[in-house]
Amino acid sequence: MKRGWMMAAALGLSVIAGGCAADAGDAPAYDWADSRHDARIAELLSQMSVEAKVGQLIMPDISTITPEDVTRYRFGSILNGGNSGAGGNDEAPAPEWLALADAMWDAAMQPMPDGPPVIPMLWATDAVHGHSNIPGATIFPHNIGLGATRNADLMRRIGEATAVEIAVTGIDWTFAPTLAVATDDRWGRTYESFSEDTDLVSELGEAMIVGLQGAPGSADFLGQRRVIATAKHFFGDGGTGGLDRGDTRGRLEDLKAVHGAPYIPAINQGVQSVMASFSSINGAKMHGDAPLLTGYLRGEMGFGGLVVGDWNGHGELAGCTNDNCPQSLLAGLDIYMVPEDWRRLYANLLAQVNDGTIPMERLDEAVGRILRVKLEYGLFDKPRPSERELAGQWALLGSPEHREIARQAVRQSLVLLKNEGGVLPIAGSANVLVTGPGADSIAMQAGGWSITWQGGGELTNADFTGATSIYAGLAEAIAAGGGTATLSADGSYTARPDVAVVVFGEEPYAEFVGDREDLAFRDEAGLELLRRYDAAGIPTVAVFLSGRPLWVNRELALADAFVAAWLPGSEGQGVADVLVGDASGAARHDFTGKLSFTWPAACAPGGGEALFPFGAGWSYADAPPARDFNAECTLLSTDRAGQLRLFQRGLNAQVSAAAQDASGNATLANLVGASPARSLIVTAFDYRAQEDARRLVWTAPASLILNMPQGYRVAEGSSLVLTYSLDAVPNGRVQLQASGRSLDLTSTFTLGAGKGWRTSRVPLACVWADGASALQLRGPAGLTLSLAEIVISPESFGTDCGGPF
Repeated sequence: MKRGWMMAAALGLSVIAGGCAADAGDAPAYDWADSRHDARIAELLSQMSVEAKVGQLIMPDISTITPEDVTRYRFGSILNGGNSGAGGNDEAPAPEWLALADAMWDAAMQPMPDGPPVIPMLWATDAVHGHSNIPGATIFPHNIGLGATRNADLMRRIGEATAVEIAVTGIDWTFAPTLAVATDDRWGRTYESFSEDTDLVSELGEAMIVGLQGAPGSADFLGQRRVIATAKHFFGDGGTGGLDRGDTRGRLEDLKAVHGAPYIPAINQGVQSVMASFSSINGAKMHGDAPLLTGYLRGEMGFGGLVVGDWNGHGELAGCTNDNCPQSLLAGLDIYMVPEDWRRLYANLLAQVNDGTIPMERLDEAVGRILRVKLEYGLFDKPRPSERELAGQWALLGSPEHREIARQAVRQSLVLLKNEGGVLPIAGSANVLVTGPGADSIAMQAGGWSITWQGGGELTNADFTGATSIYAGLAEAIAAGGGTATLSADGSYTARPDVAVVVFGEEPYAEFVGDREDLAFRDEAGLELLRRYDAAGIPTVAVFLSGRPLWVNRELALADAFVAAWLPGSEGQGVADVLVGDASGAARHDFTGKLSFTWPAACAPGGGEALFPFGAGWSYADAPPARDFNAECTLLSTDRAGQLRLFQRGLNAQVSAAAQDASGNATLANLVGASPARSLIVTAFDYRAQEDARRLVWTAPASLILNMPQGYRVAEGSSLVLTYSLDAVPNGRVQLQASGRSLDLTSTFTLGAGKGWRTSRVPLACVWADGASALQLRGPAGLTLSLAEIVISPESFGTDCGGPF
C-alpha cells in the first residue's frame, strides 16, 4: 500500500481545510479576490462578439493550423503537442520556434474588421522536465528523480531555469508541474510524479510553481523571465490502479486528502491554470464532473484561474465527440484542448451558444477567466515574442548555469541501494569498463517527453545538442583521475577491467504507452552482462535507468553495487560526480537521494511488503546493509501460456519488435521506426486515443518482426487477432511467417480493403511450431496497413487455414 493512502486517515479534512497551505513558505498567498482586472474584463466582454468569445475557448495544435487560421478564428491559445514542432519538424532548431511564435502572434494581432478589441493569444507547451521539446535545451531529471532529492529550493531553481529557456523561444505557458500522487507504479506516468507521498508532492510542486511563475507579490511575478504554470492533472490521476485514463475510486474525502491536497499550496501560490485529468473519480470522467471541477476546485479550494482540458479529453465523455461536447464547458472547463477537430468544435460551440444550450453567462464566465490570466500575465502589454526581454538569447538555452543546476539535481537524485565490498566510489585511477544499453544513450537516460512525446525511438545522441551521456561523464571523471574508461557496446574487453559499470533499464515511454501489468523488469540485456562479469570475478556497478521502481532482484543479487538513477536527463556527468572518486578513491560527492517511492519486493501486483521502504537510501558514510535478494518470479516462468498483447492501446511492452529488409534488421522502439533501407516505415497515429495505432508503409518487400518474450509458449488452439484497416488491395503477397512456415494472408486483406476497421482471427496452428520465437508479417512494395491491435488469444476461432480470416 502506498504511503499517500496510508496517510489519508491521518490527514483527513485538515489538509483540505488548509493544512498544506500553512506550510506554504515565506511567500504571501496569492489574492484570488483581487479586483484589479474586473473593469477591464467587463469592458472587453462587452465589446467582443460571440464568435470572438468562442474562439477564446479553442486550443488547437500548431501542426493543424496556419497563421491565416489564427487570424480567422482568433484562438485564445494554441499548443505544441509532444510530437509537434515548428514547421512540422520535431527537431526544429530554437530560432524556428521563435519565428513561428512571431508569425502566430502577428496573425492574432491583426485588427478586427469591425473594430472589436484584439485579444492576444497564448502559446502553451509541455516543458515537463525542462524545455525538452527543443534541441539544445537543458533536460532536467524527471519528477520521480527530483522527488528523491527532497530539495524544494532546487525545484524552485529548476523552475526558474525552465521558465527562462521557454521565454527564449517566445512561448508563454507550460503544462507543468504534475501534482499526481502515484499510488501504483504500473502507471505509465509514474515518473511524472514526485512521490507516492502527498506531503512531498505538495512541497516540491509548490516550489516548482514559484520557480516558473515567480512568487506572488514579487516584482517579477509572471514577468518576462517567467511563464504561466499548470497544476495537473486535476485530480486523482495517480490513483487509478496503474491504468492511464482509469478510475480512481474510494470515499471522496479520502481521495481529496491524498490526491487533492497538493493543489492547495499550488493555488495559494497563484498557479494560473489547472488541467483536467483524463481519468475519472468513482466512475465520473473529470472533464465532465461539475461537482469537482466547479464545486471542489473553485468552491472549496478557491481557484480563480482557468481550467484547460487535456488532449481531446472532452471527447471521452459519454455522448461527446472531439468536435461536440458542451457538457465539458457546462461542467467547468474553460479551454478545450482540441488538436485537430477545432474547426467543427468551434462551429458547434457557436451554434450551442446561439441556441441556448450554452448560456451566455457561462460563456462570459469562461472567457473572463481566460482574460484574467492574460491580464495577470501582462500579455496585453507584451511586444511580439521576438521583442521580449529574453527572446533569442540563445546562450541561455542550455546555458552552463542551467546545466549545472541539472547536474546537481542528478547528483542528489541518485539512490544507493547496494554497495558490497566498497566497490563504490570508483577510484579515478581505475581501469573501468562501461557497458549496457543505457551507457551511451542520452535518449534512454532522458526518457519520455524528450525531443519527441514518447522519447527514444530513432533519436540519437546527436539530437541532444550539448548533452552528456553517462559514459561521457564517467570517461571525463576517470581521465581526470588518471584512469581509463572504455565503452563496450557488447560488454567485451581485451584488458581485464578493475570494475565494470553496467547501465541498463527501461526504454523511453510516455502516458498510456508506459502502462504495465506488473513490475517485473524483463529486459535481460543488463542481467546477462552482470552474469558474465560475476562469472569472471569482475566487480560490477549497476546503474538502473527507470521511470519507476521495478522488480530487479536478479540484477540486485548479481551486482556488487546498485544505483537507482531514475531518468537523469541531459547531464550525465552528475552520475559520475557521485560514482567516481579522486585518484586515491576518496569520494568527491556522497549519495544523498532517498526513495520517494516504495521499492517492490515481489514482481506481481500486490506483492506484500517492500524490498526497500519509502525514504530508504544509503551513502558512503552510511553503507547499505548486506542482504540476500530473492530472484524467483513466477511471471518469468519458462512455461507460460495465455493471452499475449503484442500491440494494444499504443503499447507493445510485452514483446520487442523489429523491421527487416534486404539491408538487415532495425529495432522498433514501441513499434515506431523503420527498417535499415526504409523498406518498411512504421509511424504512430491517433485511432481512439493519442498515437494508439500504427501505420505500416512498405516501399519494398520487408517484414515486421514480433519477438515472443522469454518463456512464453503459444497454447494449443490459439489465434492471432488483428484489428486493421487498409484502403487498397495489396499488389503482392502478404504473409504471416514463423519457424520457417508461411501462411498467405493476401485474401484476408483483399477482402478487407476499403471497408474500414476490421478484425481478423488467424489460427496460429497454421504457422506456429514448437521452438518458434517470433512472428513475421511480410508485405510487398506499395502496401499501406494500419494496425490498432495485435493479440495472441488462447481462444480458438477455428482451424481452417484456407482463409480469408
